[in-house]
Amino acid sequence: MALAPDVSSSTDPQPLEDEGTHINAPGLQFFVFGLFFIFGGITSLNDVIIPKLKELFTLNYTQAMLVQFCFFTAYLVIGIPGAKLVKRIGYMRGAVAGLCLMILGCLLFIPASQTATYALFLGALFILASGVVIVQVVANPLISLLGPQKTAHSRLTFAQAFNSLGTTVFPIVGAAVILGSLANVTADQLSGAELIAYRQAESEAIWQGYLGLAVLIGLVALAVWAFRNRLQGEKHEASSGLAGLDLLKRTRFGYGALCIFLYVGAEVAIGSIIINYLALERVLGQPESVIGWMIGLYWGGAMVGRFIGSGLLRVFSPGKILAFNAIGAILLIAISANSAGEIAAYSLLACGLMNSIMFPTIFSLACEKLGPRAADGSGIINVAIFGGAVVPLLFGVIADASGSLAFALVLPAICYAIIAGFGYYARRPA
Repeated sequence: MALAPDVSSSTDPQPLEDEGTHINAPGLQFFVFGLFFIFGGITSLNDVIIPKLKELFTLNYTQAMLVQFCFFTAYLVIGIPGAKLVKRIGYMRGAVAGLCLMILGCLLFIPASQTATYALFLGALFILASGVVIVQVVANPLISLLGPQKTAHSRLTFAQAFNSLGTTVFPIVGAAVILGSLANVTADQLSGAELIAYRQAESEAIWQGYLGLAVLIGLVALAVWAFRNRLQGEKHEASSGLAGLDLLKRTRFGYGALCIFLYVGAEVAIGSIIINYLALERVLGQPESVIGWMIGLYWGGAMVGRFIGSGLLRVFSPGKILAFNAIGAILLIAISANSAGEIAAYSLLACGLMNSIMFPTIFSLACEKLGPRAADGSGIINVAIFGGAVVPLLFGVIADASGSLAFALVLPAICYAIIAGFGYYARRPA
């Protein structure tokens, strides 16, 4: 989920502090950085669990992509209620509530694994994602309070680096824990009681991995709870959950919101199938348990690209850089789909580098000159993260209908083409 794509909350509560007011609590900053690390890592961990569940339940690509559909649907369903909860109980208690919901989602992987029921896995993922959404509702505005207003942007950028670190580390560790247990026998070779026993045994790695994650989240929740009274007198604006829909009538804003939808969808779709893609005989032809760690290169590229892009964006037009990166992603997809071996593998992995600056650049270009409507615009644009549910599912449908993952890559290529058009359109200030 940015990402994970680098995503802000869909309905960030806005504090009513004076512009110069801030909270001096350096210890709390580290815990907030930890929140960014965790929710970024959990989002990208889906890319590891998809090939595992696909093999265990002999799923086609459409069925496997229900993992991302259930996860990212939480942004659409939980964003507004989550923001209202945070406004009611405050940032710190809201963060703890989100973390507890994430723990519940992780623990639900235990009965899902023991009963070998795919629907329970999907339900657990939705609950886990609901907690992630609530934590994101808290994290972005909270980091802006923990220091002077003039340095808020740099603090948020630094915090998002922890998000990218999570999206890089979690898939590498997850691949070793979850994919490393894949046996020589496959589910499609078994039936009846043997199949059920195989699924239960092989899914042990899943619930054990998520149980360890629940313990980690629990420790963070306890730490955040210890700071629950540090933000004295915090206030939140009362606003309608549907505020900002009229902004979609503005061409620049509406186009930008569409591009957020498409960007998150394209990034998640590629990340979701990249392990299966690399395992193809035409590409690397290696077992998923061997090449699973390479998903970290995809997300790691986004992390490296962010640091490079932050410098370039100070010199060149953000719109032109966005168009350049989008066209670069299209070319990399074309190279990968029409080649084989390491060229096909690394060209698709390099799309992560092209993705790096897209979310914040699209976001800032779309919201440019919104003035007092900026908060409303932020809420509406971030609801478009739901694209992470829709585009991957359509990708799976195309892959199943065509019988080719390479052919299905045309869908994210189309997404990037539309994004390139927005970059060119918004190359000049609003």
